[in-house]
Amino acid sequence: MSKLVRFGVSIDRDLLLKFDRLIHQQNYQNRSEAIRDLIREILIKKEWFEGKEIAGAIVLVYDHHKRELVNKLLSIQHDYGNLIVATQHIHLNHNNCLEVITVRGKPKEIEQLAFTIKSAKGVKHTQLVATTTGKEIV
Repeated sequence: MSKLVRFGVSIDRDLLLKFDRLIHQQNYQNRSEAIRDLIREILIKKEWFEGKEIAGAIVLVYDHHKRELVNKLLSIQHDYGNLIVATQHIHLNHNNCLEVITVRGKPKEIEQLAFTIKSAKGVKHTQLVATTTGKEIV
């Protein structure tokens, strides 16, 4: 027997039209898939809020010519080695590098790592991408 459940939703017509345009732009096949993704997004935010083990990526762009910055970033990564799963380093051009640091752990610790990296002099941009380990998401 299928675990699929069907349910009805009452929604303002104009809101539904906007939603339909959005899901069409994002290439969803139907409303159900879009609604499932919205529910998962809320559940993932709940995991972060509740302090459960999560996963994510810290993406940063920096000038590798900035004095001592590379050493500083490596030192920070070693200090937070318990959270870091992997790193990827990309040379964007002569001056700029992009680094992706894959992380797993408690949200507060990961946020602290991201803030520490972001505040390093010479880092041009940092973004924390929050996601889930998938353990509690269907």
